[in-house]
Amino acid sequence: MPPAVQDNPPQHRFEATIDGHLAQVSYRVHGNVMTLVRTDVPEALKGQGVAGALVQAALDHARAHAMKVDPVCTYAKAYMERHPESMALHV
Repeated sequence: MPPAVQDNPPQHRFEATIDGHLAQVSYRVHGNVMTLVRTDVPEALKGQGVAGALVQAALDHARAHAMKVDPVCTYAKAYMERHPESMALHV
């Protein structure tokens, strides 16, 4: 089951807390473009699909708000390339 991911606008990140560990993807918004800056998943959570869930939540948010996505983060960029349906959001 994917982790519960929440948007934390004051901190400019989507986040999930699992077993006391905070995983996050940070972003910036300028106009209608969301720049995904960095994905950070603690070692204890790696390999569990947490990073993918974070990026997918950010993409879903962008789609719901008619935004484009600039994946500066290498993980987010690779995720979008592996999911061609998300490339329609790419700037």
